[in-house]
Amino acid sequence: MKIKAYESNLDGVWVIEPVLYGDSRGYFYESFNEKSLQAEIGLDFKFVQDNHSKSLKNVLRGLHYQISKPQGKLIRVVEGEIFDVAVDIRIGSPNFGSWFGINLSAENHKQLWVPPDFAHGFLVVSEKAQVLYKTTDFYDPELERVLAWNDKTIGIEWPLGNYNPILSNKDINSTKLTKLDLPYYKNK
Repeated sequence: MKIKAYESNLDGVWVIEPVLYGDSRGYFYESFNEKSLQAEIGLDFKFVQDNHSKSLKNVLRGLHYQISKPQGKLIRVVEGEIFDVAVDIRIGSPNFGSWFGINLSAENHKQLWVPPDFAHGFLVVSEKAQVLYKTTDFYDPELERVLAWNDKTIGIEWPLGNYNPILSNKDINSTKLTKLDLPYYKNK
């Protein structure tokens, strides 16, 4: 797998662009290669679960994390486009409360690596989107926490225009950053 990768403004959050090989028939690329990710960005996690979601325009999922057994996530889009967001929620981190957002689409093939102990969410900006993501730990609803997508102390600039997002009950009943159970920053 050949990739181009750059680290975002948040330590450990990486944007990954696979190299496409194309001709008149279409294209080919490796969507995941453990050796390449280890060599390029130092990714040293094993993935244990793959998730696939399909959502309609203006569906906002997140911002989710697990208080223990945190999940690192490698996210990509196979249909449509999303605005994908990672938030540093590690108490003591120099970037605590900061966010990074990027458009991921089936057209640009970009992927986002969100390390464990970060909150993650996305907004569908196309008519519909299918999102695939690998996780480094299993989902556990008892450990899941939901950070308010519209917490003003974080100030995420969601590209909603004049629309309200479509939210699940758990996202509607989410909690502000100051009232959440949060992980502690583990210096490298």
